[in-house]
Amino acid sequence: MCESHVNDSGGEGADCCPKPTLVGATKVADFDDLLTYARHLRAAPYIRGGHVGMIGYGGVKAGERVLLAIDTQYDRDVVDAVATALRETGAHVDVICLDAGPDREFDYLDEVRVVMRRGPWAENPRRWEGVPWIEEMAAREKYDFLIHGKGGPVFPTPYRYTQVPWLGRDHFTRGQTMFPRDVFALASQMTWDHIWQKGKGGKVHLTDPEGTDLTFTLFEEYYDGNRRGWVPEPQTYYGHLMAHPTPPFIDKADTTGVAAGTTSHFTRPFPRVSVTMQDGCINRVEGGGPYGDAWREFLEESRNTHYLDFPRPGLFWLFEVAIGGHPKIVRPRNIHMLSSGGSEWERRRSGVIHLGFGTFWRQRQEEWAAEHRLLYGHLHIHLLFPTYDLTTAEGEVLRLIDNGRLTSLDSPEVRALAAKYGDPDELLHEDWIPEIPGINADGDYEEFARDPARWIYTALAGKS
Repeated sequence: MCESHVNDSGGEGADCCPKPTLVGATKVADFDDLLTYARHLRAAPYIRGGHVGMIGYGGVKAGERVLLAIDTQYDRDVVDAVATALRETGAHVDVICLDAGPDREFDYLDEVRVVMRRGPWAENPRRWEGVPWIEEMAAREKYDFLIHGKGGPVFPTPYRYTQVPWLGRDHFTRGQTMFPRDVFALASQMTWDHIWQKGKGGKVHLTDPEGTDLTFTLFEEYYDGNRRGWVPEPQTYYGHLMAHPTPPFIDKADTTGVAAGTTSHFTRPFPRVSVTMQDGCINRVEGGGPYGDAWREFLEESRNTHYLDFPRPGLFWLFEVAIGGHPKIVRPRNIHMLSSGGSEWERRRSGVIHLGFGTFWRQRQEEWAAEHRLLYGHLHIHLLFPTYDLTTAEGEVLRLIDNGRLTSLDSPEVRALAAKYGDPDELLHEDWIPEIPGINADGDYEEFARDPARWIYTALAGKS
């Protein structure tokens, strides 16, 4: 049921939140299936924030007050399953549903509208982050647990706080919800150990067949453990491992080369965009259709602005090389609609990398830019078949990702742990591998790259 319907200005409405239809589905989980997955999450240990694979709602006790805050683009059967599972503990669960506006097809500028801004972020929160007045209300009304938001870090609050990233049934399937946490954690930790334990002073070479070819140094100065997401113990970043240091950057930052792709988090797949980098920062953007046009305008606007935590002027520094860790993530079949969450969901799949260029979310450099009404934010490019090679200071070459395959999944340690749950070949294989003409599917890449949305949407419709 829908306990309340609240728009994002805080006012109440009369109608209950609708249940979006899963476009193109031939078979969907029924409510009993969803409830089984939700009960699994209820039993999974709680970790503050975290990413898919580590999110758990465990520890909820009888008499506790839980606030579950979602929006109108969630499938309400998924939400109701989570609420029902938590109520079975004897907890009181209130559900608030924000008005996200009508569902529609993505256009090329949705990500730009969501992430680029010139004023305080709280005036227009990003699509996947927590809404400030919800967070404030949870504190004011003394809730014990807030479940809210789809991604990004969770900041200190007086209550427990984690996310609800499952917008629909295609997100909430058995493999994506019930994958063994210890297997997920071990594969993530083994990947991170290469970076943190062996990477100091090493060189990274990152490539992808859509055109990415980047190099950067893991300078010793970045190993002070004083950078968000770049720390010795990254459990909350499992599934989003930061494989490039985060700000503040030092003067000798040296990321150089080209990054290219056709997808980002929350927008229509765009004609191939290519960005050229020199010494850590973008100096040219080519292609990309309307997405690229907007990026070029932002590049010129910010070219001479010297932001906090960057050693030289310019906004679009590479700060995010985030490695997905979950082999069972699949591309939603309604990927063309806002209610699917877009390509933001698939960035979680093991071996997929998303690159972020700009300021780090809700950090001091964004507060400074907002105070001065300067442009800030960051834009993304997804790498679906990356290869990440780390050459250590001693000359050892460590391949963390091989053509989109997270190599730790093939380690004897991970396979042995996975065998406790069944056939490790089945458990550790990716349930979804994107097909790109000219790369791993029949067809011409250049033709695909001119209008990737047409090919992606047609391919998904054909498999529904």
